[in-house]
Amino acid sequence: MLRTRLEQLLRQRHVTLEEFRKRYRRAAGTELSQRQAYRWVAGELRSLPHPQAQAALERLFEEPVARLLGPPYGAETLLAARRRDGTAPQRGNARRDWEGQVVAMSADRARDFLTRIGASNVNAETLDQLLDDVHRLIIASQQQPLPTLLGDLVDTQNRAFKLLEGRQRPAQTQDLYLIAGLTCGLMAKASHDLGAPHDAMAQARVGFVCADNAGHDGLRARIRALQAGIAYWSGRLEDSVCYAQLGAEAAARSRGTASVWLASSEARSLAALNRLEDAHAALARATEARDRVEPDVLDSLGGLCMFSRPRQLYLAADALAWGGTAEANETERLALEALEAYAGAPDQDRAFGTEAGARSALSVARVMLGEIDGAAEALTPVFELPPPQRINGIVTSVEHVRTALRGVKDPGREVTELASAIEAFTSECLASPR
Repeated sequence: MLRTRLEQLLRQRHVTLEEFRKRYRRAAGTELSQRQAYRWVAGELRSLPHPQAQAALERLFEEPVARLLGPPYGAETLLAARRRDGTAPQRGNARRDWEGQVVAMSADRARDFLTRIGASNVNAETLDQLLDDVHRLIIASQQQPLPTLLGDLVDTQNRAFKLLEGRQRPAQTQDLYLIAGLTCGLMAKASHDLGAPHDAMAQARVGFVCADNAGHDGLRARIRALQAGIAYWSGRLEDSVCYAQLGAEAAARSRGTASVWLASSEARSLAALNRLEDAHAALARATEARDRVEPDVLDSLGGLCMFSRPRQLYLAADALAWGGTAEANETERLALEALEAYAGAPDQDRAFGTEAGARSALSVARVMLGEIDGAAEALTPVFELPPPQRINGIVTSVEHVRTALRGVKDPGREVTELASAIEAFTSECLASPR
């Protein structure tokens, strides 16, 4: 993996470290030690070199030394360098005071300016800023209510599209397609969360075209996984299985966690189709895929892009919840394991949507086992979610519990109270027209 622009240029020009030292000696008139040359190439510096060295480097490569010793060009390298440092960074408008709003508006104005000056010749700073914005949204989309993010999601996608309508070098166009594809994936999820599967699938299709234009198997596989999820939640179960299978080849080439995501999604839809034997086989493939994972560049972004082990456990529980009483004990075990894994997971792997889904699967299992009080206890934290976080997937998962309650023989007061609580919860949600 490239570490600096200097290393990138040396590789592009087929210049060895020893040859670089010779050229530097001719340009600067002084020797460059092998250790110092390596530190420059590796980016292992706390400050810029002395002025004479800076001048020599700039004469050799015709680029500012700060750029030479900074990250290489290209979204792939920028993606790999992202720090997974927990929760998404807050914008100024998270503050309700005047200062916070001014800071946010000024940042938006700066982004617009950066987009305009880079539209005819995208530079590394433009790509870096756009990717930073996408990275924040990838993490935030799992942790924050959609209404607080939707404006930024749309704006970021628009900026990516506008840049693609301008002129860039071919490599930068490829990077922009990757970033635009990520924004389409985020908008597909947002549309699904709002209960708009048709719009969600439209976004996902554009995302897949962007992945193709970027030549990026990791993004291809993740978009297919999103499509499988959108189809599942909208009741198109056969389509969901098809999308999951379509993504398998790209996932195998990328070797990231998308392979686990696709197999897990396929298992859930197969189980919903009452093909439980096939569902168990798909879950076994997901486990095998986890053992073979080599995290790809999109996994380094975390959030929605990385299919974590807690998410895998949740999807396995959600799949077996379709198996009724025969699978109830295993569903309960997997759901509890998922919740335990989430409790101990890094902040960037926490996701209120999938945690609520795991609680819903746990509640279904306990209804099947006749433990109605335990089912209600599992849903208590879900009922506490405010309406902006009651996204379509959560509401549908909770409704699965209500469906399970209808099968209880001789329902008593506990069943009635839980059904009423579910009714109250689902009546006020994000997808409800306002």
